[in-house]
Amino acid sequence: MFRHILLAAAGALLVPAAMAQVSVFGGGLARDCYEAAFYQTVSAQEGEKICSQALSAETMKFENRAATFTNRGVLRMRLGKYEASLGDYDTAKRMKPDLGAIWLNEGAAYIFRKDYGSALASLDKAVELNSQDLYAAYYNRAIAKENLGDVAGAYYDFQKALELKPDFERAEWQLARFNVSTN
Repeated sequence: MFRHILLAAAGALLVPAAMAQVSVFGGGLARDCYEAAFYQTVSAQEGEKICSQALSAETMKFENRAATFTNRGVLRMRLGKYEASLGDYDTAKRMKPDLGAIWLNEGAAYIFRKDYGSALASLDKAVELNSQDLYAAYYNRAIAKENLGDVAGAYYDFQKALELKPDFERAEWQLARFNVSTN
């Protein structure tokens, strides 16, 4: 028995899931940067400035430095500064390559740039590392797969995202576009 998965709606809007911020322990500007990225306490532009100040003026643990680069990347991505965000993720990966959130955010930046092959590689790594927002890694990977022509893979990743976060409306909406039939 073969399962065929057919798209029910062509040209549907594909939007990356929310970006994953990385917690920073302690106080100071690095913590303010995290709060700007996670809670959106200030505009993305102001948050980017806070993160840059933290990186240039504060002494912090290695993990917090990688997290601050990641959080600044998230804020830059919100501003549409994809190249700058990718630079921040690259720096953070060199510091802490086992942090799944970096790879998840990098994948989202590549999706925004419509570089789905690079997005898929980053998101595969985020899944492998069991990223803290694993549902978002599967969701974004589904977007990359669908845009690369792997419709069945996209369907299963949307399903996995919904399994990991049952109230994830975006995944429900995406799955509603598919018509699954058995032949």
